[in-house]
Amino acid sequence: KAKRFLPGLDPSGGREWMGFRPSLPDSLPVIGRARAPNIVYAFGHGHLGLTQAAATGRSIRDLLLGQEPPIDLTPFRPQRF
Repeated sequence: KAKRFLPGLDPSGGREWMGFRPSLPDSLPVIGRARAPNIVYAFGHGHLGLTQAAATGRSIRDLLLGQEPPIDLTPFRPQRF
């Protein structure tokens, strides 16, 4: 399929490979403030990183500005581990 979009591609010597996605034991991302001041976490979205980027970005912005995020971040708090 790639040659259709990249006609100069030489696939010889290549092999199929799939890497691991970053995820946590409960499959939920970590979104929220760290115990240390001025540190905010937003990671572990797994294969939904691009899909959840806008909502996560807005939530982090709101946390940094001292505003209420648009969703309840309790399930995603870093302190759950």
